[in-house]
Amino acid sequence: MTVLLLSTYDLGRQPFGLASPAAWLERAGHRVITRDLSRDKFADADAQSAQLIAFYLPMHTATRLAVGLIARVRAANPAATLVAYGLYAPLSESVLREHGVDQVLGPEAEADLVTLADSLALGARATATSHPRTDETVAIPRLAFITPSRAALPSLDRYATLQMPDGTRRITGATDATRGCKHRCRHCPIVPIYDGQFRVVPVDIVLADVAQQVAAGAQHITFGDPDFFNGPTHARRIIESLHARHPDVTYDVTIKIEHLLGHRDLLPVLAATGCLFVISAVEAVDDEILAKFEKRHTRADVLTAASLCRAAGVILCPTFVAFTPWTTLARYADLLDTVESLDLVEHVAPVQWGLRLLVTQGSRLLELDDIRRVVQPFDRGSLTYPWVHSDPRVDALQQAIMRLVGVKMTRPRAEVFDGVRQLMGHQKAATAPIRATATVPYLNEPWYC
Repeated sequence: MTVLLLSTYDLGRQPFGLASPAAWLERAGHRVITRDLSRDKFADADAQSAQLIAFYLPMHTATRLAVGLIARVRAANPAATLVAYGLYAPLSESVLREHGVDQVLGPEAEADLVTLADSLALGARATATSHPRTDETVAIPRLAFITPSRAALPSLDRYATLQMPDGTRRITGATDATRGCKHRCRHCPIVPIYDGQFRVVPVDIVLADVAQQVAAGAQHITFGDPDFFNGPTHARRIIESLHARHPDVTYDVTIKIEHLLGHRDLLPVLAATGCLFVISAVEAVDDEILAKFEKRHTRADVLTAASLCRAAGVILCPTFVAFTPWTTLARYADLLDTVESLDLVEHVAPVQWGLRLLVTQGSRLLELDDIRRVVQPFDRGSLTYPWVHSDPRVDALQQAIMRLVGVKMTRPRAEVFDGVRQLMGHQKAATAPIRATATVPYLNEPWYC
């Protein structure tokens, strides 16, 4: 039978969430069509040829885009079984079903998709199944991972590239060494699904996936793991083997501040094996906000991690949830001052200065009385619980900053940072001329939600 796998958006990467299930379905003998709609337009003919159509939903933006497409897919093929899978599918199950999705699966969906396709091929009627409720602790399946199938996806040169300080670009691939996360940060969308569980992808499978992307032109690899050091021994094996096999290929990873401190002995290994930068979800530099998020690090830890990374020759790129119900103008100013004092302005993607806390269904943030007091009823359009800050000036600042970064996405990061300071009304005197190019490598599609 024919299966159509659709991705609406995946951070400018060639979607692992299409490539992996495609390999499983092809191995089972099914014909698979993969379409990345962030790069190609949807065609009714694709839907008309498929008996099973599955939407990959790894993030909030992808889910909102998919919701707007479901009706067209259903109209193109009323008889097809529609499935949603990925991290955000169970978080948005009720809305997805309202729009016509028949089955909802979680992020470890490869085997379930094969079972469903096999059943449909035999003429069995699809039954309404779903991922377990997000308020229950459930066992995540343990899959026997296989090498993803990427040949039918758009070429890597059509995706986000790595911008180098010398003005050159590197074609970038992406893969996962682990899935899920053993931590339970309150604001993280991974937690309602994995609840502290994570799964290791075998080293040989990771390296095989990297090798096929290098053969397709990749010069740099992004590891999409929520935290690369959830399994530090596993991580070390992968990066040392990657460097031995592909010494000219660079990479980037995401690592918690807590793990940067706890595994500081591995920082020189990152530098020696071609890690160009480490993304870390710092989120805030205020200890009260960090405690609300249960990030398990403090402001002092952030300062220490920045120092350790600099000493090891590792570029630290922090990300933030800059606007929360607990953000004040003074706290926001302190965030800017702290980043500047650490000489990390060039390390921060401009969009980070305006990101606003998302409260989704199943979020552990709803455990907090002060969140429950501020959120409005769940909005089925935005797929969030909207909230309004008690100080209108804070919301006005956030909106102004997002307008600023939206029109200056290609401008020097220091220029954008100065623009944010101007919006706050206390621009500091420039201590150095603004460079026309970035001083650190960065991916040129830095959206995170």
